[in-house]
Amino acid sequence: MKLVTAVIKPHKLDDVRAELGKIGIQGMTVTEVKGTGSQKGGKQVYRGAEFEVDFLLRTKIDLVVLEENVGKVINTIRDAAITGKIGDGKIFVFDVERAVRIRTGEADREAF
Repeated sequence: MKLVTAVIKPHKLDDVRAELGKIGIQGMTVTEVKGTGSQKGGKQVYRGAEFEVDFLLRTKIDLVVLEENVGKVINTIRDAAITGKIGDGKIFVFDVERAVRIRTGEADREAF
């Protein structure tokens, strides 16, 4: 099993969720986060006042998937989240040692 973590622009969440649903991925955890990468914040204007933004708002999606689905999940997220502009985000993949469904006690593959 793998944990796929994607950090994307907030307005792309609905697109990513819809496309993941088309490939059978339903379960995910979504968190609103702030961060900085190569974009490094910058100046923004709000109601005529200019101010410096150190961290940008992003959406983080965490999904635990079977190893055989990782490539399809990565491609789906990338295709749905891309705008072609700086700050589109990143996708990370981590090993998951164990998963347990709390309600039934099912573990690993059976917990899906």
